Amino acid sequence: MLDSTNEEAKRLARMGALHGEAVVADRQTRGKGRRGRTWLGPDGENLFLSVILRPDLPPTRAPQLVAVAAIAVAEALRSFGAPARIKWPNDVELDGRKVAGILLELAAAPDRIDYAVVGIGVNLEGDLEALGEEIDARATTLERATGRRPGRDAVMHAVLEGLGAWCERLEREGFSPVRARYLELSSTVGARVRMIEAEREIEGEAVGVDEEGALRVLLDSGEEVRFLSGDLVTLRKVG
Repeated sequence: MLDSTNEEAKRLARMGALHGEAVVADRQTRGKGRRGRTWLGPDGENLFLSVILRPDLPPTRAPQLVAVAAIAVAEALRSFGAPARIKWPNDVELDGRKVAGILLELAAAPDRIDYAVVGIGVNLEGDLEALGEEIDARATTLERATGRRPGRDAVMHAVLEGLGAWCERLEREGFSPVRARYLELSSTVGARVRMIEAEREIEGEAVGVDEEGALRVLLDSGEEVRFLSGDLVTLRKVG
């Protein structure tokens, strides 16, 4: 048990841990989500994983690593029969409910990433009802969605294999193939969405993801805006 696999991974990265080294825990007491939120998952055989990456990329391309990790998680779950899809920017869903989340933390110079820590939490099994009605209504587990219990180690190895392969492809071929696969797996593109950013809320149709990993949203006025971050609510599919 750890307070946070991301915190432990950052500590190891500062000590010189290599690209691809990972921290995994049975349980986290202070797991972290986006914007300082707490990661909540049910007790049981769930995956709490943080991976140290040292990509040859400038910090401006860091959002592309979130896309890489989301693809790796979605493909891993699909290999176990789960129709996983990606909700922009960093959630993986089954049947419209969150089954996994991703948190990226960086240490960088102006021109290069020193290290990135990709934190991944996957709900494999356990009692979501114990976390309250709100969590139970919008989250799920791999077991609940598929009736299968492949085991934490099997899922972890699938995620790590995919993450390594897609990181290599990102560095070798650029973001285009990553973006293409991300769009294939997206549950967001083609939906009407509400974006909540700072003090404003904007509604429109999510029409794509650009080369920087930003979400493109077409407003009713015909104006297109882009978001590199923000909270997203899926309203309905368009068409």
